[in-house]
Amino acid sequence: MNNTALLDEFSDSLWLEDGLSRNTLESYCNDLRQFGKWLKTHSQSSRELLNATHADLLEFLAFRVSEKMKASTTSRELSSLKRFYRFLLRQGKIQTDPSLNIDSPKLSRHLPESLTEADVETLLNAPDTKHPLGLRDRTMLEVLYASGLRVSELVSLKNSQVSQDMSVVRIMGKGNKERLAPLGEESLAWLNRYAKHARTILLNGKITDTVFVTTRGSGMTRQAFWYVIKRHAQQAGIDKPLSPHTLRHAFATHLLNHGADLRVVQLLLGHADISTTQIYTHIARERLKQLHAKHHPRG
Repeated sequence: MNNTALLDEFSDSLWLEDGLSRNTLESYCNDLRQFGKWLKTHSQSSRELLNATHADLLEFLAFRVSEKMKASTTSRELSSLKRFYRFLLRQGKIQTDPSLNIDSPKLSRHLPESLTEADVETLLNAPDTKHPLGLRDRTMLEVLYASGLRVSELVSLKNSQVSQDMSVVRIMGKGNKERLAPLGEESLAWLNRYAKHARTILLNGKITDTVFVTTRGSGMTRQAFWYVIKRHAQQAGIDKPLSPHTLRHAFATHLLNHGADLRVVQLLLGHADISTTQIYTHIARERLKQLHAKHHPRG
């Protein structure tokens, strides 16, 4: 069986088992194509993916390191290879897994930049809510911080996903997995105010189910909202590095700082694996250390 047919089978299996997005599936396949291409030109007898050896994988990873690839890149490639060869072993297409006993490179833990609660308050107060666009921006920031939504989930939010009675939004996240994200009284109040005093003006007679709209009466893009955040942060005098996930990070960190259970935060963020959520415990711990050092007499 050629590499293309194998990758198609592998991709179908991942989609059926885990419901992974097209982008994630393509990322796996790109890593494997890269390895397949390397096998053709570097391995003995130009091996195919199906008959690659343990030594081939080690040599490929060493080659990638010699090309000055980041540890995160080689770690992701090894993860793709391990998953692929486990799939082949389950299918009975190979007798032994060549990726066994290969350790991932050690990664330096990158802690996402998080805003303090005072920073968030300053950012939330930055938009001028006397104007429709300012009211929209304030509402978007409030919803983002209250619910921990991804930016892509926020800008694509539909009115039909918002439950006023239950004060939650229904989100279809990564891998087509549904979750309920709470809004809280404050963000719900801003949503109602925006709907009453700004959304109709922005739509100017146009009809759409998208909650947050532009002056053209259409939904916003992730990039457009990212510029909105940066503009308001600059106006508010917040000079910390920001990312599109800044308020999502703050949402998780502040919940943990106030005693929320890690499993609850995992559910709210829509993380499939709790190890993804655990990074926020490190942020919370660092914040607690700073508070202790600043305020405790023996700090």
